[in-house]
Amino acid sequence: MKLNALPKITAKPKKRVGRGYGSGKGGHTVGRGQKGQKVRGKIGPLFEGTKHRKSLLKRLPLLRGKGKLQPGQKPLIVNLKYLNLLAAEAVVNLETLAKAGIVNLADAKKYGVKILGEGDLGVKLTVALPCSRAAADKIIKAGGKVNA
Repeated sequence: MKLNALPKITAKPKKRVGRGYGSGKGGHTVGRGQKGQKVRGKIGPLFEGTKHRKSLLKRLPLLRGKGKLQPGQKPLIVNLKYLNLLAAEAVVNLETLAKAGIVNLADAKKYGVKILGEGDLGVKLTVALPCSRAAADKIIKAGGKVNA
């Protein structure tokens, strides 16, 4: 066996803290510095330095469970001018909007769809979705019906 032909080893064994000088990380302070709170004991992850200040958990509102920090999702918006792509006398629902390529069906089922009144409607339609007052007026003016 030749000592110059031994394979290289890159992984070093873990240093065991506080097990004497022979462990490679020895001495009486063992990597903790000198004096202070962090030397003498463990500090919790939520400790903020004083007991006079209100902690983070006390300052958060008392909401529990999933979706606590997520904002509420609003419905997808479809303006009246896009409904001109549909055929006359059609019923406007999630499936017909998805078939015409106006909305994505999965997103529409997840978030819902609302019809708003931007633009003009030149087709007679029956709308089975929630719509704004201006959109409903324009749909009725074009000869259609609103069932939602």
